[in-house]
Amino acid sequence: MTHIVIVGGGIAAGTAAATLRKEGFDGDVTVITDEPHTPYQRPPLSKGYLQGKEGTDAVLLHPAEWWDERRIEVRTSTSVTTLDPGEHRVGLADGSSLAYDSVLLATGASPRRLPIEGADLTGVHMLRRLDDSDALRAELEDGGRRLVLIGSGWIGMEVAASARTLGNEVTVLERDAVPLALAVGEQMGGVFRRLHEEHGVELRTSVNVERIVGSDRAEGVVVDGETVPADVVLIGVGAVPNTQLAESAGIEVSNGILTDAALRTSAPDVYAAGDVANAYHPVIQRHLRSEHWENARKAGPVAAKNMLGQDAAHDSIPYFYTDQFDLGMELSGYPLLMSSADLVIRGDLDTREFIVFWVDHGRVVGGMNVNVWEVNKAVQKLIRSGERVDLDALADPDTPLESLVP
Repeated sequence: MTHIVIVGGGIAAGTAAATLRKEGFDGDVTVITDEPHTPYQRPPLSKGYLQGKEGTDAVLLHPAEWWDERRIEVRTSTSVTTLDPGEHRVGLADGSSLAYDSVLLATGASPRRLPIEGADLTGVHMLRRLDDSDALRAELEDGGRRLVLIGSGWIGMEVAASARTLGNEVTVLERDAVPLALAVGEQMGGVFRRLHEEHGVELRTSVNVERIVGSDRAEGVVVDGETVPADVVLIGVGAVPNTQLAESAGIEVSNGILTDAALRTSAPDVYAAGDVANAYHPVIQRHLRSEHWENARKAGPVAAKNMLGQDAAHDSIPYFYTDQFDLGMELSGYPLLMSSADLVIRGDLDTREFIVFWVDHGRVVGGMNVNVWEVNKAVQKLIRSGERVDLDALADPDTPLESLVP
């Protein structure tokens, strides 16, 4: 094998490239990204970086010289337009092409667009890329602005906390009754709602956003006939996997690029990892697509090892973390199993120091520790064991979690 091409500039792409060298691959490695930056991670974009507390060193995976030292060619501001699995070749926007022995599609996802009037006005933002965060920070960093967020998923709630911390007025608009209900359920979503309201964020739930109004730039959002004044608007209504390249190549796609547990796609020598991959998970025996940082961080090395002929499976437990105001949280678990599970709470919801477990037929399938630290490994062990647990002991703060793991 002489040449591996990686398409994408996120953490899955970056960790895959690094793993190839770590595992001793001595051939050519080319990372191709349509962004002007070397591979970077996205979590700080809605938190510390957006608030100005962190610089690009907290975002970029490595400085430019790191890639050069390892003979990893990073082509920035370059778009891959075609993929030909039969010829083992990718075509670039400038008309040139590259041959490959194996290729990794780590093309990520794009913000879902809202098909309403005014969505293209100046002052209306979406947050996905580093440049998006720069543009949003320029609007909010001095405070005193009126920010209206459409959507109350993780991005929306993190930006709401960051914007409020910077001294802006913040209104969150959500069509569901409770923020984050799809992610953590209504009861836990209520915890985040109270947190934000205590810090001066206005949450309007069960509402219908009709349009964004303004002349030269956004001036307000019309909600159920009422105009909510706005200087800045952020649309955060989810993301769509970037599967266009795979689809045009005839690769099997369904809610992302379908892969096996080794992250192999339906085309020979083509792999997919990160937000774009809907990978078969050998533990729950279902396909699972995760848009979280940890999934991409773990998937990149798995894809790299399999491209080198090793036997690696992407079987890690999905993991996510957030920091909002004075709340820090880690969440581990299988969303497909958590959606119908019962809750067991250890600790105090009112003081926001607790662990909540999602339990399905006596087995822990998810766990979220809020302002309680050094427990995530134990939570993941409980999930991975797949064994029934004593629910009273699970809820008892005096019972060490480690004692519940068989």
